[in-house]
Amino acid sequence: MFFDRHEGGETAVLVHIDVNDERKREDPQEFMELVRSAGVESAAFISTTCKHPTPRFFIGPGKVQEIRELVVLHDVDVVLFNHALSPSQERNLEKEFQCRVVDRTGLILDIFAQRARTFEGKLQVELAQLQHTSTRLVRGWTHLERQKGGIGLRGPGETQLETDRRLLRVRIKSILRRLDKVRKQREQGRRSRVRAEVPQVALVGYTNAGKSTLFNRMTESVVYAADQLFATLDPTLRRIELEDIGPAVLADTVGFIRHLPHKLVEAFRATLEETRQSDLLIHVIDSHDPERLDNIDQVESVLKEIDANEVPMLEVYNKIDLLQGVEPKIQRNDQGRPVRVWVSAVTGAGTDLLLDAIKELLSDDMLEGELTLKPAQGRARARLYKLGAIQSEGYSETGDIVLHIRVSRPDYDRIAKQEGLADDCFSSSLA
Repeated sequence: MFFDRHEGGETAVLVHIDVNDERKREDPQEFMELVRSAGVESAAFISTTCKHPTPRFFIGPGKVQEIRELVVLHDVDVVLFNHALSPSQERNLEKEFQCRVVDRTGLILDIFAQRARTFEGKLQVELAQLQHTSTRLVRGWTHLERQKGGIGLRGPGETQLETDRRLLRVRIKSILRRLDKVRKQREQGRRSRVRAEVPQVALVGYTNAGKSTLFNRMTESVVYAADQLFATLDPTLRRIELEDIGPAVLADTVGFIRHLPHKLVEAFRATLEETRQSDLLIHVIDSHDPERLDNIDQVESVLKEIDANEVPMLEVYNKIDLLQGVEPKIQRNDQGRPVRVWVSAVTGAGTDLLLDAIKELLSDDMLEGELTLKPAQGRARARLYKLGAIQSEGYSETGDIVLHIRVSRPDYDRIAKQEGLADDCFSSSLA
């Protein structure tokens, strides 16, 4: 990695400011969860109200003095702000506190750096970190102001800061090339699934809503799941079998968060393509969270940013085991389509209803009815059996094969074209 990564065990002063602008307001409880997920120990928590953040320090001089005293008293390693700071504000605060200052974006990037496991995930995190750091290089090396001249020492005459920026640009270009290769590989796998007519379902939702626990329950996997923010960073795909539908791919994705840094959205665009290319999104919601309505808005905002807001969606209200008197159930709209399922991923209550709802939504493009085949069309019959599409089989008085089938429209159209089936041999109805 390009720069040092600090492991857990650091002590920090936490700073939260209530601002007037509702769009920029952050949740202090979520801030504490982020700090806990980063493995940082809190030495003190400072909360204050600020109508208009100052250009120099973001906070007022009184708070700067108070935090400086706490830094000395507790001998802290870092001061964490629950807000986005400008590069100049970070530098000014570091000069005052004589320790590192990290804003909300930097904190989230650090958590992502700790969680990344796959080669692709590490590349994406490094890209976001480099893009974030590129505007903060003034704090860089001070051991040389300008490369020295002289015999054997003449260089391009650029400052160390300019050298740093040039090296950054080279590294960013290298990562972008690698990610482009990964993106093409993902696209190739995606095209293979499309050719095989395998539907894809993606779990999305606010971080710590229980997506990975639900994923494990549905796929009988052992994907890492924990009660912490961003427990899942690298996307995981598993095959599941749906009755009457056949195989499908279920994808577990990174959780969203309010004011998700735009650099992260850009860096993880290759991963988020799995969401945009899905046939159905399962929006997992923490039903026990008092901020769930705001969290839903944040998820929908990110989905819109990655052009995934047009994908059909099913809401899943998770963690009903923490609510009193709530039973597993499916809620439907006026047309009778499932729109919401209440489940508990921990106990497994309602997961059977969730699978039923998924099957129902994926079967919107299913054909069901009777197909009459001539004895010579046995190959079409064999292909339908291979797909698991034949519900029952019989024979007409004339000796024709009469099959009751349930199959996806693309599968049937392909077989009908390749086997030369006439239009009038199939009387169908939408399932």
